[in-house]
Amino acid sequence: MEGSIDWLCLPRLDSPSTFAALLGDESHGRWMVRPDDPDAVATRHYDRDTFVLITRWQSGDAVAEVHDFMPIDPDPGVQIRRTDVVRRVVGLSGEMTFTQSLRIRFDYSRAMPWVRQTGTDDEPQLVAMAGPDAVVVRGARLTAIDHEHRGEVRVAAGEARDLQLAWFPSHRPAPDPLDVDDVLEATKTWWQSWADRIEHSGPHHEKVVRSLLILRALTNHETGGIAAAATMALPEEIGGERNWDYRYVWLRDAALTLEALLDHGFLGLADSWREWLLRAVAGDPADLQIMYGLAGERDLTERELTALPGYAGSSPVRVGNGAWGQYQADVVGEVLVTLSAARKAGLAESAFSWPLERSLLRFAADQIDQPDHGLWEIRGPARMFTHSRVMMWAAFDRGVRAVEDYGLPGAVKTWRTLRDRLREEIDSRGVRNGHFTQHYGTDEVDASLLLLPEVGYCRPDDERMLATVDRIEKTLMHDGLLYRYRTSSGVDGLAGEESPFLACSFWLVEQYASTGRRDEAAQLMDRLCSLTNDVGMLAEEYDPIAGRQLGNTPQAFSHLALVRAADALTVSESMPR
Repeated sequence: MEGSIDWLCLPRLDSPSTFAALLGDESHGRWMVRPDDPDAVATRHYDRDTFVLITRWQSGDAVAEVHDFMPIDPDPGVQIRRTDVVRRVVGLSGEMTFTQSLRIRFDYSRAMPWVRQTGTDDEPQLVAMAGPDAVVVRGARLTAIDHEHRGEVRVAAGEARDLQLAWFPSHRPAPDPLDVDDVLEATKTWWQSWADRIEHSGPHHEKVVRSLLILRALTNHETGGIAAAATMALPEEIGGERNWDYRYVWLRDAALTLEALLDHGFLGLADSWREWLLRAVAGDPADLQIMYGLAGERDLTERELTALPGYAGSSPVRVGNGAWGQYQADVVGEVLVTLSAARKAGLAESAFSWPLERSLLRFAADQIDQPDHGLWEIRGPARMFTHSRVMMWAAFDRGVRAVEDYGLPGAVKTWRTLRDRLREEIDSRGVRNGHFTQHYGTDEVDASLLLLPEVGYCRPDDERMLATVDRIEKTLMHDGLLYRYRTSSGVDGLAGEESPFLACSFWLVEQYASTGRRDEAAQLMDRLCSLTNDVGMLAEEYDPIAGRQLGNTPQAFSHLALVRAADALTVSESMPR
């Protein structure tokens, strides 16, 4: 709302940052363009169903806008894609002077760049570089003042000034200036055309469309990898240590995202992601990871960055994510469930798609007796988490269906035996006092248990499921929103607390809608949708006491859960009471 870009990683979401004031202050890098009037008031919205952000400023009788966007080149044949940010300043009425403040700090604010003026008076141009990174900034003259570059931009009614920033490898020449009119129109057309293909009619339509757009925006344009969030190290508790890097591809999150996109008409994206998956997991199934870089990179070693103090002093600031080395037994199930849904939707088998699934099933069979760290990436001891065991059941179930329903070759007898063995085990060891449990040997519950009906393990109105919901409501609900689990139980091996997890509350909407509790489902959905920020985005968690979002943002898990909950409400409304 201050007109400042405080977080930007170039050229990819998981690249080192160029602006990192979000995890510190302005000295860690930012690009601010705002009126010089400190009392100017801003409102924001996206231009229709695009990611062209329009910030409207009112200062006295003067009104002006800043149109921020990252151009998309729609040409699929382009081998090297550009990465640019454009800030178009547009005068609507009166005259307004904007202050521009630019601090470039590459490599998570650890690299102060060498900056030089390379343009002319008529076409000012500034180039900054350090190590492998360089940016060129055009559009207005900037003057160096104490490691910052400042300038002014004046616009009157009917005028527009374009500020451009382009990243490029420092060993190459700077890219040419953009024709902003052309790229703006192409970018708006690309996003709006994509949004127009969304198949949805039902409650919360605008939230569903924006959520699907966010999921698409988190998908790398070149590789097809789907990031879990666009940020890193934003705290789950202000001042706490639960600060993780979410800019990578979790197989689970990506699979669930693809399922949401499949449900709304995007079969082609499923094909692209399946190819990404094949490249990422190629080789020995025993080397399967639960997460990868956006192009399938395997080494995501977690480390702490001392150059950044953290959001609101929340440290440590972590880059990379140690969960890449965990065993999470549910992941193969999520992937197989999604690929099964894609097959049902009409996605044809490729030369390698079914062999890939068979190799994943062999891996699951080899690990069937291993405890894991679960959906929530517990950093305490590995356990037999009920949700994980159910997802292993789902993996073998989808393997059996592929053979029986589609005639694909496979070890169907083995898979059927393992599926039935897991059901018997879960029913006997994952249920206590009539409800499903977080893991074997405890009476605790976990919000992930709400997903059991979604993969067909049981019906939503199964007595054990209804008892589980009752237990979840009594022990995990706070101010109408759900925690993932009770951190006080010590299961996660971490200090501190966290806030209600937004995806979990959306899962409860699904459960309510599926069991006749329509009014409660609708009320909870209204409440959750009201928690989006002014441009429709959701983070990971929400603190109902402070009235603020927490954790990394925008969070794919939250938005795909919103879409699924809206779909469940649509189905519920079509059923007789």
